[in-house]
Amino acid sequence: MNKESCSRELRIIPVPVQSDIRPGDDLAGKLLQALKHLGISLMDGDILVVKHKIVSKSEGRLVDLERIRPSASSRKWARRYKLDPRVTELALSQSKRVVRRKQGVLITQTRHGLVCANSGVDVSNVDGGRHALLLPTDPDRSALQLHGKLRKKLKLSIPVIISDSFGRPWREGLTEVAIGVAGMKPLHDYRSQRDPYGYALRVSVDAIADELACASGLLCGKLARTPACIIRGFRYRRGSGRARELIRPAKNDLFR
Repeated sequence: MNKESCSRELRIIPVPVQSDIRPGDDLAGKLLQALKHLGISLMDGDILVVKHKIVSKSEGRLVDLERIRPSASSRKWARRYKLDPRVTELALSQSKRVVRRKQGVLITQTRHGLVCANSGVDVSNVDGGRHALLLPTDPDRSALQLHGKLRKKLKLSIPVIISDSFGRPWREGLTEVAIGVAGMKPLHDYRSQRDPYGYALRVSVDAIADELACASGLLCGKLARTPACIIRGFRYRRGSGRARELIRPAKNDLFR
């Protein structure tokens, strides 16, 4: 039997951070301090999943909404659906293209290639509505930097996944996705391998990084003040992977 098929136990360890993250903070240091307070140490084989908000905050990706001057189009849209026109304007400024704009919902493709609501611009869990938070400029680079700092401090190679909450076509509710990855392969290709009945798999490629991000989302809730989780016991594949690999190329996208 393939080792991949053997059942095993996974642990998801929440990492609450009591103090707020501010621009310029040493995020690796803050997380290690939180772990020390909990009496937990990162181990070889662990994976660290971090919510993008604390990454964006540490990188200073905050925008003062008072400085945003919405266009007439944004004001009209926001007035119609009782939205904040400044957030709409900011979302449009962060977009590469508008995918869908209907019934008060603005779906865009960001400059990173991500398709999400409002270009990932968020006002919740920031500072009560005075500022909006943007996605990291380069989430893969942010993950790589955090991965490197942890390796320097701990002498361990700890993969890092930066996650965010996205909606999904044809499905209700939000779920986590990986927008930044470092230290592991984000995809697991099962093609050409045989299932337990001998059938050769042809199209099975699992989005491992997204699945791990979702697992962490069970504990890193919206109101839990738990912006990071350790996943322990998962046999990931080491390598210089990036979350960008999870974005389907336009030529293979049947919905464009």
